[in-house]
Amino acid sequence: MLFEIQKAASLAGLGHVFPADRFPYPDEAVRELWREVVAGSNRQAYVAETDGEAVGVAAIEGDWVNGFYVRPERWGSDVAPALHEAVLAAMRASGAAGAHLWVLEANARARRFYERRGWRENGTTRVVPYPPNPIDVGYSLEL
Repeated sequence: MLFEIQKAASLAGLGHVFPADRFPYPDEAVRELWREVVAGSNRQAYVAETDGEAVGVAAIEGDWVNGFYVRPERWGSDVAPALHEAVLAAMRASGAAGAHLWVLEANARARRFYERRGWRENGTTRVVPYPPNPIDVGYSLEL
């Protein structure tokens, strides 16, 4: 379920970065990341549900949001804002003073979502390990 939500959101929102005809979705690598989240003692996964259906997922590890995805048919609804608040509440409850995440430089929709909620670029970047190896931009938020 976690994998399926991420894949659906990624294919719908990032086709301009990872054209499917040139860069097949890294199914097994992404599945393994979610296995690690579920198995990790210091990692937590949060699932948003609507009418008993999983429609969003987020993962946190310490003060990092390590994944945040909503099914495309739920974009623009209250799912992402509610999931975002749940993740931040959990981070605050754990004693985190700030939060961090990575967003693809070319993911304008996600960047707007975070910026409207107070996240700011922190001056860090990294190369994404999946071809065509785009750039991730670091964001931070004071909690």
